[in-house]
Amino acid sequence: MSKARPSADVRVRIDELRRLVEEADRAYYQKGEAPLTDQEYDRFRDELVALEEAHPELAAEDSPTRRVGYAPEAAFAEVVHTEPMLSLEKVNEPERFAAWAAGLDEDGTGAPPPLTVEPKIDGVAVELVYRDGALAVGSTRGDGTKGEDITANLRTVKSIPAKLRGAGVPALLEVRGECFLTKDDFEEMNRAFAAAGEDRKANPRNFAAGSLKQKDAAETAKRPLRFTAYGLGACEWGARPPRSWSEARERLAALGVPVVEDALFTQSADAAGAQSGIAELLRRRDDLPFEIDGAVVKVDPFDAQRRLGTRSRTPRWAIAYKFPPREGRSVVRAIEVSVGRTGKLTPVAVVEPCPVGGITITNASLHNRMELARLDVRIGDTVRIMRAGDVIPQVVEVQKDLRPRGAEPFAWPTTCPACGGGVESPPDEPLSFCTNLACPAQIEARLIHFAQRTAMDIEGLGEKLVAKLVAERGVTTPADLFRLRAEDLESLDRMGETSAANLVARIDASKSRPLPRLLFALGIRQVGLSTARDLAMKFGTLERLRAATRDDLLAVPDVGGIVADAILAFFAEPRNRAVLDGLLAAGVAPPAEEAAATEGPFVGKTIVFTGELVALTRDGAKELAVKLGAKAAGSVSKKTDLVVAGPGAGSKLEKARELGVKVVDEEEFLRMAGVKP
Repeated sequence: MSKARPSADVRVRIDELRRLVEEADRAYYQKGEAPLTDQEYDRFRDELVALEEAHPELAAEDSPTRRVGYAPEAAFAEVVHTEPMLSLEKVNEPERFAAWAAGLDEDGTGAPPPLTVEPKIDGVAVELVYRDGALAVGSTRGDGTKGEDITANLRTVKSIPAKLRGAGVPALLEVRGECFLTKDDFEEMNRAFAAAGEDRKANPRNFAAGSLKQKDAAETAKRPLRFTAYGLGACEWGARPPRSWSEARERLAALGVPVVEDALFTQSADAAGAQSGIAELLRRRDDLPFEIDGAVVKVDPFDAQRRLGTRSRTPRWAIAYKFPPREGRSVVRAIEVSVGRTGKLTPVAVVEPCPVGGITITNASLHNRMELARLDVRIGDTVRIMRAGDVIPQVVEVQKDLRPRGAEPFAWPTTCPACGGGVESPPDEPLSFCTNLACPAQIEARLIHFAQRTAMDIEGLGEKLVAKLVAERGVTTPADLFRLRAEDLESLDRMGETSAANLVARIDASKSRPLPRLLFALGIRQVGLSTARDLAMKFGTLERLRAATRDDLLAVPDVGGIVADAILAFFAEPRNRAVLDGLLAAGVAPPAEEAAATEGPFVGKTIVFTGELVALTRDGAKELAVKLGAKAAGSVSKKTDLVVAGPGAGSKLEKARELGVKVVDEEEFLRMAGVKP
């Protein structure tokens, strides 16, 4: 009997779950942000795994369930790990841990190999590569196979030795470990942010991730990051390599590499001893100087690790025992919706003061409107509160049997609480955003985005200057930038006459930026640079795009209902229309875009650019390809027709060769395009 084909609903749900997990992975691994709670993420990922197992014909090679982490950011050079940096299988019940430990008994003697137990520090995984004792490369885990080169940033971490010390320094040593902040350092940083009028950071893990992704290593150096080793990659120890992780750990400490202190490290335990070590860590959790979210249990002897081997994403010889977040109970007195610097609306439950994990909680996150609706939190409800990542208090359950009579469901705002502008709430997405360009809660972030290199490219208009312009010169919208005069700027701290004149000149020069740059600079939800190019090619001018209907927008390649609705919501907001009118009145006049070519060697082709381009920037090359009728893609697949590779091309070039995709250099691409190099 043949198996029934999966329903359309199953296909749609799998696609939705992949998108949610994909976006969460991208936000965490590339930006150090967490759009979903840990519980939401685990729930979505577990559901996706179950559906893919039940319907293997719908499983995809590029599913987020089949990889570790996320692809490296283009802003950093790529580092290929000699050995994969895998994730760990997770359990949170003694029975499941016992089942894992029993599976280590390879020969059925009832005596599995000895185990070690150490704290699972809540930080960011990195790899340090030492050659002849000197730190050569430092990288993120990335997707497990390839990471980002953040050597300069890691060199600023004081606990990471630039050179190994002592005798017996290996010719090659790849150390895997965790970058983190202590509780005290994190609180001190948050006090400094609050004193400077900036947002407090949510938790030390995300803050550590963001700190390591700074483009300027001097900024990373200002963050009190620390490092501790938890494992090894490839090593060349010489004649006497360590036989176990316990021994390797002692060698690392002797070489000057930080490891967790002996009091927190349980060595050569059996399964029962490992359980005791886990219980001890859980008992001491509140007293530790850093946040932990569990314990890591590993098979100690390296030869046993090699015999047990690995799965696609996780080693068979190690496991993470996750601890329950701290929790308490309280009563909801109000539900407030705050607006972040990117316009994101976040609901917060104001609760009766409640002690949780040693601190008094008065506010608990509800994360987003979907989570609020799922929990059905109402004023007067008794709720269970956990500290996500042991830092962010969040509502995780409502005791509906204690709900007061007459409690009404919370009505999600249709206008922004900060400015009264429109709110975009896509029906199948958890996040809501204010669409008003002039919203006071997001002025600075929007201006910084407007001025960035891939948008209007106004050099010198960075975070600090934008903050001064908002605070001291009343700049509230992008249109206000074009009204600035040199004399308005000269009196600003560290500006001066020449600097002021240069900045005004650069702002003036940006008036003729191409239409795709302007559309991207406006910060329309769902519109990245690629979509902005497609819109510019389709409509040619800003005026035609402003007048477009939903059907007009849906006719643009790769524009679906969600993107179309976001564009319509943006142009429907009266204050956004006023800003656009102000830009045009100030002389911002992007030249009309020519329609994409309908004939030529690139029409209908998908092109990927990789490596360093000399005659053109990467963005310039993509714009040229689109004008010639091609689609500029970001990754190589079977659908790719051409790869343009410059010096330093990495995995994309390798993938193209594997798939037999045609590869040309920049000079050949320009010749095919009819452009003189």
